[in-house]
Amino acid sequence: QVQLAESGGGLVQSGDSLTLACVVSGAGRAFSTYALGWFRQAPGKEREFVAGVAKAPDSIRYADSATGRFTLSRDNSKNAMYLMMNSLRREETALYYCAADRHPGFGSQRYIPVGQGEYDYWGQGTQVTVSS
Repeated sequence: QVQLAESGGGLVQSGDSLTLACVVSGAGRAFSTYALGWFRQAPGKEREFVAGVAKAPDSIRYADSATGRFTLSRDNSKNAMYLMMNSLRREETALYYCAADRHPGFGSQRYIPVGQGEYDYWGQGTQVTVSS
């Protein structure tokens, strides 16, 4: 059974930094074949893509708002993924989810899924609150 668990959320002030972690259990060696992503959902808003990584760890994509401030990384030795968020803004207050796609791009090493429907597994989310 594959399960994802996010951690690292909290209450910070505008301009502060925070690093989120996502640990995947039950995947074993298959973890390295998953594409991974971070999404967030603010109150009254739809869930949106924040950042994602393909099987190839250097194939990474960010939402426009995250580019230059957020850094995603994956560690296949720990079956984990991280999201370093710098210069956080009030509008980025949301519940942050990590997700995994078992068969990204039908085997592509560099395909990064950006749609919610492409992912097979989801964590429960970790709350990030940014005060003004």
